[in-house]
Amino acid sequence: MKLIPAIDLMNGKCVRLFKGDFNKRKDFSREPYEQAKYWEKEGAKCIHIVDLDAAKTGFPTNDQSIKKIVKSINIPIQIGGGIRSLERIEQLFSYGVDKVIMGTSAIENKELVKNLSAKFPKRIIVGIDAKEGKVSTRGWLEQSDVLATDLVKEFSSFKIASFIVTDINTDGTLEGTNEVFIKKIIEITDIPVIASGGIGSISDLLSLTKFEDSGLYGVIVGKALYEKKFTISEASNILSTERINDFPINKDYYA
Repeated sequence: MKLIPAIDLMNGKCVRLFKGDFNKRKDFSREPYEQAKYWEKEGAKCIHIVDLDAAKTGFPTNDQSIKKIVKSINIPIQIGGGIRSLERIEQLFSYGVDKVIMGTSAIENKELVKNLSAKFPKRIIVGIDAKEGKVSTRGWLEQSDVLATDLVKEFSSFKIASFIVTDINTDGTLEGTNEVFIKKIIEITDIPVIASGGIGSISDLLSLTKFEDSGLYGVIVGKALYEKKFTISEASNILSTERINDFPINKDYYA
């Protein structure tokens, strides 16, 4: 199970939201590229980036920060936020981004996701953000009636790299993950799953290792790392005893 540190971008800064609420935002002092370099030095194998401004408006405004991050580190980057067209994906790939995450477009234009995952096999990630089991879109500002589980079933036939599943009610809380939700998702797909939301301690990480053999590929961590609840190196040392490096599914996902 991979630990994947997160950088959320807003107005060119690193921020964290509480339960996805744009009005409950905390800024962090490091420049985004400096934060990425720090995560890499700590032992991160990839970086998860979300352009919150683009997720909200559909217009990218943080590309200079994204390009600077790409140039500053030597590990893969996966990025999401407002990615809703072939042109945008090709633009991000031209910057050197490794994988792109499609969220709103996944529910609003499924045929596009199908075509793009065929054009870029294993480079498209489907991000599913849910509240009370139902999918939210457009930076979590709009709530749909679509069940996350139904969406996972539908997209599992596409040539996607993975699912990122986030329980919005746990995100940014540091109060632990929604294991029931995670379990439901991994039980219905053979695609690798990355969990996000709620990690506040190494104990929270360890509690998810029981899902490794079922398809949990990794976990995204943000606020806990920023607030020094633990470090990447500390977590990696402990998780290594839980055979973090021996995960049997798609081991070269971020080789």
